[in-house]
Amino acid sequence: MDSKYVILSAIIVVALILSTSSLILYQLSLNEVNSKLSSLSAKIDDLKAKLSNYEYRLSNVEENISNLSSNLTSTLVVTSVQHNFSSPEIVYEKVKNSIVLIKSRILVETILGRSYTSAEGSGFVYSPEGYIITNYHVVENAESVQVFFPDRTVYIARIVGVDPYADLALLKIDPGEKILIPLSFGNSSELRVGQPVIAVGNPFGLTATLTTGVISQLNRLLESPGGRGIPGVIQFDAAVNPGSSGGPLLDYSGKVIGVTTAIASTTGEFAGIGFAIPSNTVLRVVKSLIETGKYEHPWMGIGGIDVNMEIAQLMNLDKAYGLLVTVVGKDSPAEKAGLRAGTRMVTLSDGTRVNIGGDVIIGVDDIVVFGLSDLLSYIEEYKRPGDTITLKIIRGNTEMNITLTLGAIS
Repeated sequence: MDSKYVILSAIIVVALILSTSSLILYQLSLNEVNSKLSSLSAKIDDLKAKLSNYEYRLSNVEENISNLSSNLTSTLVVTSVQHNFSSPEIVYEKVKNSIVLIKSRILVETILGRSYTSAEGSGFVYSPEGYIITNYHVVENAESVQVFFPDRTVYIARIVGVDPYADLALLKIDPGEKILIPLSFGNSSELRVGQPVIAVGNPFGLTATLTTGVISQLNRLLESPGGRGIPGVIQFDAAVNPGSSGGPLLDYSGKVIGVTTAIASTTGEFAGIGFAIPSNTVLRVVKSLIETGKYEHPWMGIGGIDVNMEIAQLMNLDKAYGLLVTVVGKDSPAEKAGLRAGTRMVTLSDGTRVNIGGDVIIGVDDIVVFGLSDLLSYIEEYKRPGDTITLKIIRGNTEMNITLTLGAIS
């Protein structure tokens, strides 16, 4: 055989061997890569599973932290509230020397001539200079007033000023060398129904008597000795009786939140409901009494009745709320503003006779007025004589606004 053919055959054989070897090596390499990829994919899946598990655990941790934070906040709030409150015996020790018994000698004019009677009530120290707060009806028409402290010291008091429309009076004694400890005041706008309270006074002349209870309701409307409604009155169930009038109503930190003024009773003795003038009202009035000897209340010059279903039906009103104007005073701010009273007298089912057909006040300065209490509370708390208010009224079947400038009554 020719040597060229032998060499060529050898080259071809070698080429085939190399080609086959490369193919085998490539296949082996590809299998190894696939194996590694498969292993890597399994590891990735395992990592994903672990990551999912960690995310779940982290979610639980975050939830637990949130719960712990909430519980801690609640605990802090409860602790703070508890720290603001004392037991009644601690409050009593704190305030007892600031509560006084007041005795008034009252002149009475009769057809048979002059005679005298007496009245007793409670009061408390307002300032170290000798100012004492009590009720107006405790010293009404008094010719002389005596103030008795728990240590049996007695002082003659003069009447600095009175406000019959809020049933408040301010007395002044000369304490001499006696150190007077004034009571501090709380914010009556922050009170809540159910809040525990302490009343200290002198029922039936029994000095420095303490009773406890809770606030039964807020924003009651109570008729004053001056014949005008006292708005925002506190209703409570701590036992009070004649002689308690003028004493402080306290919270459990010992702050004055009201001045006891009346009880709801048909017998003259406590029947489970007492009333107190809110501290914010007391502070406004007392400040003015010190400065001027009087307090001027904002005045509209109207009389009215709260609208109920019966009145709404009689007047064909769509809304069974608001204050029906039944009287407009001559030359009053209401008359000058153009408010109209009812002219048709009717007898309601409860026997009340009332003039219907007048304006119905349903709002004041964008505040809804459901009745007299809402209107009085707003103007007493936020307005002064000379201020202007906007009344929303229903006249006939038409709603309209009326601007009124408040007058003064003192």
